[in-house]
Amino acid sequence: MSTFLWALAALYAFPVVWFLMSAFKPGSELFRYPLTILPEDPTTAGFELAWDRFDFFLYFSNTLAVAVTTTVLTVMASAMTGYALAKYEYRWVKVFFVCILATTMLPTEVILSPTFVVIRDLGMYNTLAGLVVPSILTATGVFMFRQFFVSIPDDIIEAARIDGAREIGIFFRIMLPMSRPIIMTLAIFSFQWRWNDYIWPLIVVGDERKFTLQIALRSIVGAENIDWPLLLAASTMSIVPLVLIYVVFQKYVMNEDLNAGLKD
Repeated sequence: MSTFLWALAALYAFPVVWFLMSAFKPGSELFRYPLTILPEDPTTAGFELAWDRFDFFLYFSNTLAVAVTTTVLTVMASAMTGYALAKYEYRWVKVFFVCILATTMLPTEVILSPTFVVIRDLGMYNTLAGLVVPSILTATGVFMFRQFFVSIPDDIIEAARIDGAREIGIFFRIMLPMSRPIIMTLAIFSFQWRWNDYIWPLIVVGDERKFTLQIALRSIVGAENIDWPLLLAASTMSIVPLVLIYVVFQKYVMNEDLNAGLKD
């Protein structure tokens, strides 16, 4: 079984390794036959070109600002909404939860047009705020937090109320810390979604100074000519934050006890 898993891992890793190694190849070596994985004459010219001529730092900063801001707001909004849906017994709350889940059945393309109209009328067209606001609340995040908070006994909340804790204090001082595994998981997913988002920034942002990395990388691909060393180097640099996020936060998600605080 372990041999099969290693073989499967190697199968998935092969194109990634080839992609990374190709970023260090000069243009004349990329399509030389026979093809080789390792560069014969390694160079960092593509990375230097991406940093200087491509203005990588500007696009990186725009993408990082959008991804971080959206992730923080998504986690907070999803946690608050999930907590309300799980712990407050009102008839309209259940209806609201069903409406939120119903949005997962709609293809993204269906809501692009009305969302764009709203963003345009709010004066957020061609701004980074226009990329952040529509992405804050996600049905997936709300569902994750709602299911977690449902599993927490109401006795904990009632005991806090008896001790004089306010509702907002119960949420921030008790419930939110207990949901750290969900926070980490949603933060990883949300950051990845926003970092790799292409369609929505393409529609909302027209100013080149406000491009995100995905839109900027697409601009490298011309109709008749593609600067492959530049494209490969810039693409390699763009995936570094995602790799770091996964490596740093995965252990917190995997090692967390989802039932922490719930033992008798």
